Amino acid sequence: MSLGTILLIVLVLLLIGAIPAWPYSSSWGTGPVSVLGVVLAVVLVLVLMGRI
Repeated sequence: MSLGTILLIVLVLLLIGAIPAWPYSSSWGTGPVSVLGVVLAVVLVLVLMGRI
């Protein structure tokens, strides 16, 4: 497995883990998911362009 594939898998797991599903995280809003979504999109573009 290449570094890009491993990085994508880790970012997808972080994105799923950032969804505010627990009572204490309901006040977080969509901030963590949005930030990780942007990071995932950037990494995906870099992987598709062959930079990673």
